[in-house]
Amino acid sequence: MISYPSRHCTVELQALPSRIGQVRRIVSAQLRYWHLDALIDRASLGVTELLSNVHRHAQPDKTCTVEIELLLDRLTVSVRDHDPRMPVIDDAEPLATCGRGLAMVAAMSESWGVRPDGESGKVVWFTLPTSSAPVAAPSRRARRTVLEKPARRFAEVGPTTDGLRPEHAPARSAVAG
Repeated sequence: MISYPSRHCTVELQALPSRIGQVRRIVSAQLRYWHLDALIDRASLGVTELLSNVHRHAQPDKTCTVEIELLLDRLTVSVRDHDPRMPVIDDAEPLATCGRGLAMVAAMSESWGVRPDGESGKVVWFTLPTSSAPVAAPSRRARRTVLEKPARRFAEVGPTTDGLRPEHAPARSAVAG
């Protein structure tokens, strides 16, 4: 259900992996409608992280409400669920495959937080400024310089230490630059 498409959008759903992509598309479409295309990537990333947390942690059910609201020069994205437990932010281990979602939301947003929602739930939210200055495109000369940089090579895996696993090699990006 989408309500008040001019300044407010609400979507109720089960936070299942198949539904998260649908909500991202709804958020993207709504931001295009509001002419806030520059915020689509950050809003989509943030809502994905919050819905993933509901899917992974919320009890007793995965039902939640995503709300996006445009007020003055701020876009607020919030996710309400039925689990009263507040999220705990821990430092993720360097090789951990999860545990960085709220840190990413904090890094890419202007502000974020969590508040109780009665006795049976909470709301996790973040804000994005809508009045940021456009980023200037790099000059033609700067682009040429970047393109002329030699591509990095992947680290070669050394001999194994225990006969089963190779020695640790530093991670390398597959993207040149």
